[in-house]
Amino acid sequence: MLVVVLLGMVAGFLALRLYAVLGKRTGHEQPLARPAEERVGVPPVPRTIDVQPEPRDVAQRHVEPAAESGLRAIVASDPTFDVAEFLEGAKSAYRMILEAFWKGDRDTLAWLTEAEVQTAFAAAIDAREEAGHTLDNRLVSIERAVISDASVAGGLARVTVRFDADIAAVTRDAEGQVVAGSLTDAVETHDVWTFARMLKSGDPNWKLSDTDEA
Repeated sequence: MLVVVLLGMVAGFLALRLYAVLGKRTGHEQPLARPAEERVGVPPVPRTIDVQPEPRDVAQRHVEPAAESGLRAIVASDPTFDVAEFLEGAKSAYRMILEAFWKGDRDTLAWLTEAEVQTAFAAAIDAREEAGHTLDNRLVSIERAVISDASVAGGLARVTVRFDADIAAVTRDAEGQVVAGSLTDAVETHDVWTFARMLKSGDPNWKLSDTDEA
């Protein structure tokens, strides 16, 4: 399964502005993280990416209380869902989407995002290209990824992840001169991305459906 958008964090894109602890278990609730021997198949990331899931206590450290009931509803509908695998996939998707936007890779963005987000990205890329600007950005690190909300309605599952990351960002003009930013000074970025998937569909991929600032 693919998990997995970017908000305004670089010049030209800012104007668009796209936008835990688990509760005590009773013994009868669906686990949010399954033992490794019970995990099924492909993590929610592109199959070309090699992901090593975090330890099973990831759910205790990276899920906010407000998201717990929604995650249990997702597990009840899809027993293969695993929090650790989802978060690893979300972090991979975060990196892939950012890099695709920075490069102007519309095909990758179309694959990883829902139509509304894809349209916003495309508009930002068009404006950047019209201005003759290019982005020379680098995702230095993802310091933290936390599931802050989750829900299921009409078979559509939505999981919101808050990313705290360091990004080095530079905007260059048509001559390659720096017009904004610095590659030596990483900027703290706080993004809130929501991923969505129809649980009963044949498509196992989660796509970015909404972005916001933390």
